[in-house]
Amino acid sequence: MSGADVGVVIVAAGSSSRTGDGELKQFKWIAGRPMLLHSLQLFQERADVAMVVCVVPPAYAGDPPPWIFQSDSERLLLSVGGRTRAESVRNGIADLPATCRIILVHDAARPLVPMAVLDRVVDAVRAGHSAIAALPVVDTLKEVDADGRIVRTVPREGLWRAQTPQGFPRDVLLRAHRAAMDGGYDATDDAALVEQIGEPVVVVRGSERAMKVTEAADFGRAEAIHGLSD
Repeated sequence: MSGADVGVVIVAAGSSSRTGDGELKQFKWIAGRPMLLHSLQLFQERADVAMVVCVVPPAYAGDPPPWIFQSDSERLLLSVGGRTRAESVRNGIADLPATCRIILVHDAARPLVPMAVLDRVVDAVRAGHSAIAALPVVDTLKEVDADGRIVRTVPREGLWRAQTPQGFPRDVLLRAHRAAMDGGYDATDDAALVEQIGEPVVVVRGSERAMKVTEAADFGRAEAIHGLSD
């Protein structure tokens, strides 16, 4: 698509062990569609998205479920998941066209992200920042030891819950991943890798709709919030 400069990596390579039934959670149906398809179609609604790479388990990269093609196939690539999340993201980045100056990384386990959140992340990156969707912590936090005893109350001021998508200038994200490979370290999200090389990362307002579906009970919660506005 002419003028499109955003590349998207959707991480969908997990084994889904915590859902309990053996089925890949990213392929399960939720709110009328498979979970992965929600995110894929959402990003492809954007005219500035040049390509969406879905990183899936190796067994599915060459033989994907047929519903995945209920999308713009000219802006869809499938990539093979790695041994770690960071390796999976790197595999996805490698498949993005060089014209993608902005890279968004998104977890397939967050299927209901509003378009407004994508807007805020992309706008922040266009302004020159690395940025993540996040929400401020509102609950009281307790540090607990191995026996379940409270050690201390953790001040919640300044604490945010990280979500996805996370967006970065391409060169910044590539430098962060190269440094991680050279240093032999990993992280639970890409923002942490960018922080590790000393680059600032800002937060933009996320959404409760961007909840992460992790356990079996989360499917019911996600169905309940589907259709709610921010």
